[in-house]
Amino acid sequence: MPFIPHTPEDVEQMLGEIGVESIDGLFDEIDPSLVTDWRDDAPRQSEMEMLQDFAAWADADSGGPCFIGAGCYDHFIPSAVWDLAQRGEFLTCYTPYQAEASQGTLQVIYEFQSMIGELTGLPAANASVYDGGSGLAEAVLMSVRANKKSRSRRVIIAGAVHPRYVESVAMVAALTELDIEASGVDDHGLVDVAVLEATLAEDPAVAVVVQNPNFIGALERVDVVTDLAHAAGALVVGVVNPTALSVLSPPGAWGSEGADIAVGDGQPLGIPMSSGGPSLGFMATREKHIRQMPGRIVGRTIDRNENLGYTLTLQAREQHIRRGKATSNICTNQGLAVTAATIYMSLMGPAGLADVAAQCHRNTRRLVDGLIAHQAVRALPTPFFHETLIDLGQNAADVAASLAADGWLAGLPLGEMPSVPLPADVNRDHALLVCATEQRTAMEIDALVAALHATLDRGIAA
Repeated sequence: MPFIPHTPEDVEQMLGEIGVESIDGLFDEIDPSLVTDWRDDAPRQSEMEMLQDFAAWADADSGGPCFIGAGCYDHFIPSAVWDLAQRGEFLTCYTPYQAEASQGTLQVIYEFQSMIGELTGLPAANASVYDGGSGLAEAVLMSVRANKKSRSRRVIIAGAVHPRYVESVAMVAALTELDIEASGVDDHGLVDVAVLEATLAEDPAVAVVVQNPNFIGALERVDVVTDLAHAAGALVVGVVNPTALSVLSPPGAWGSEGADIAVGDGQPLGIPMSSGGPSLGFMATREKHIRQMPGRIVGRTIDRNENLGYTLTLQAREQHIRRGKATSNICTNQGLAVTAATIYMSLMGPAGLADVAAQCHRNTRRLVDGLIAHQAVRALPTPFFHETLIDLGQNAADVAASLAADGWLAGLPLGEMPSVPLPADVNRDHALLVCATEQRTAMEIDALVAALHATLDRGIAA
């Protein structure tokens, strides 16, 4: 960003024009407890000194090898992904309203949609979903519009769905008079099918949401859940991980008919973790529901000269049609992140994505086998993909904090996440969610196992 100096007179004139007394007044919505003045009295610095300070602060935030997943994953990103995505023609483009001037951008979005369709096993996919959480919220609203046979306003969250995604749904539900209900998990951390069946029998639902792998890493019985929901007249919304879809059954093949809508976060597809964002979401559905899907859909066609061309096919937003007929107010296509994800998927191909997934599973299997070698540690008795819940037998937050002091990002303690359903025999305060992607080496995994065992032994001795 260029440095553009302003004189005090310039600042005073601009503030007067917008009706604000001071620059601080531009930020008065920020909670005062979050504001710091610790740099106010700092000595003047040269550019070199300033950059050195910023580099040191960045290093302090970097942590060590990352074994935390929970929706944001430390995958390897080939150098070509962002070298290409940051080219000017991608970096500076935004909304492809004029097809004649936006063929490259439109083709990228079209290819992205096509690849998401391949991964999810569903024929129609869109762009313009901010992230996995907003994608699920949009999918729940879409299910109400699409399930015209149901007059229910009831949505069932089946099993362990990402708690931040559920919060997004709850925020939308509060404004639309939807009734959001959660069904619990069984002793294996999976959807309690008996409870779900009873819940559907007592009162109809418009949709059932299920995540696979679920938030605590377990591979759900998606075929059973999907057929059960459809038999009760509910649509099925599947929350999925795009890397896992390269080796797991896609939502379009769940049960006898497949899920109706699939959503997820595209962060594993070449997007840096970046302290949690920004990311991109994706959404796919059956063809019969395509007009209820929010965002943009790019189509491929032939012009009058028989040349291949791309154009915005469906634009069901309030910017394009009458507000009352809009399906969503999503207002960006997350174009740069979509571009990076498209390049990533193109470079990896089906075999490359499957190889990444296989490496992730092998690494997490090695991690879990090492951890449960300690007599105090046990794992869920359930198949997993690349993360799973570990019961440490003592306070997981304390263990994670101790390991963090030694440079390890060992996992996510679940003690402060009361909304995540856990098996009855798991002590929430002892639960640690661990993940090992293809980035983790055997040496790192074995070193973390040794460090965690030593930390547990010190705790037991104390």
